[in-house]
Amino acid sequence: MKLSDAAAARIREIVEKADGKYLGVRVGVTNGGCAGMSYTMDYAENAQPLEEVVEDKGVKIFIDPKAIMFLIGTEMDFVREKLGARFVFNNPNQTAACGCGESVSITPAKVD
Repeated sequence: MKLSDAAAARIREIVEKADGKYLGVRVGVTNGGCAGMSYTMDYAENAQPLEEVVEDKGVKIFIDPKAIMFLIGTEMDFVREKLGARFVFNNPNQTAACGCGESVSITPAKVD
């Protein structure tokens, strides 16, 4: 998993304003929604057992062990639009998304 420049800058900004409370962000996937799965994202105050920790552009990303195979090759981006801003996941393993964009179908990555 990697970060776009915009996502890295936004996460660095959040972490710096937290005065040492957060080490980075935790990402994962959860079952649910009309397409089957949803991405999860939260602040990481500490590392959890068996998590994969990736550092990209000076930012630590803590990946839920159950999500690793679904997130291989994914780039997290931060986009600003007319009505707001949000993090988005550009995932080559994603096969479909629902109309509202909150739920996705993801096939686990094939590792040779």
